[in-house]
Amino acid sequence: MTRHLLSAADLDRHDVEDILASAASMHDLQRREVKKVPTLRGRTIINFFFEDSTRTRSSFEIAGKWMSADTINLSAKGSSTSKGESLRDTAMTVDAMAVDALVIRHHASGACHQVAQWVRASVINAGDGTHEHPTQALLDAYTLRTRLHDLEGRHVVIVGDLTHSRVFRSNAILLRTLGAKVTVVAPPTLMPSGIDTWSAAEGFATSWDLDAVLFGAEPVDAVMTLRVQRERMTGGYFPTAREYTVCYGLTRDRLARLVARNPDVLVMHPGPMNRGLEIAADAADAPQSVVLDQVSAGVAVRMAVLYHLLAGDDTEGAAR
Repeated sequence: MTRHLLSAADLDRHDVEDILASAASMHDLQRREVKKVPTLRGRTIINFFFEDSTRTRSSFEIAGKWMSADTINLSAKGSSTSKGESLRDTAMTVDAMAVDALVIRHHASGACHQVAQWVRASVINAGDGTHEHPTQALLDAYTLRTRLHDLEGRHVVIVGDLTHSRVFRSNAILLRTLGAKVTVVAPPTLMPSGIDTWSAAEGFATSWDLDAVLFGAEPVDAVMTLRVQRERMTGGYFPTAREYTVCYGLTRDRLARLVARNPDVLVMHPGPMNRGLEIAADAADAPQSVVLDQVSAGVAVRMAVLYHLLAGDDTEGAAR
């Protein structure tokens, strides 16, 4: 790995395999009575979140603390940015305190790349605008591998609000890196501009017809539904919530048809979920759902990322 993790494209297959192997060791730690190892003792990690978060922020905090790092949480409201200080000055001020890593979530796409040019600390992108969320893609891949073992040739369908989704962008890159077949589905109004050119370059397929993808000739191994990000929408991207659910939601009926074709199909969602909109409660809580597995994997994967960035690439003894 390089000094930072800013994009899923920063990782080649060897990097991904190394991180996932380390995450498997780290995951064992969660089953122990005492969840603490000295791996990052003496290191300081700042979780700097300019946007609200539950899963990502908590998992990074737990990951750092379980590895004995000094972990500090900052938010935009509690920092000098709320007084008008620029992102550059804030980042450089924190960096001047000799911290080892900055975990940043920011509402502006590209913010983490910019910060990485200003600071000496390692920068981890915890989600920047509608750009990317690489650790989410890693934990999704880890969850899939836990159940499917090898992702080579497996068909993963990602459906939902693609225009505003950083999760989709990182997953499309990283799952293809691991050899999976990826199809993304959304209404035309929620397909990102230029996606045809990008999909041709990255090797994933696009569609506006969810049923044609789910029940077509190509078997489906996993369906990832994405949250409809209404807080980012300034116009009418679809007529009504009900129409969106009928056309693009993972309803109880769609799940039943999927399970009839493949009883081992997996249901995923990066959270938070809009139950009854992009995913039915019956689907979210079905035996095929691995939503909580994704949350559990988040801690292990983020421990692995911190380890590889701050403690070296040799994973032997990482979770001892």
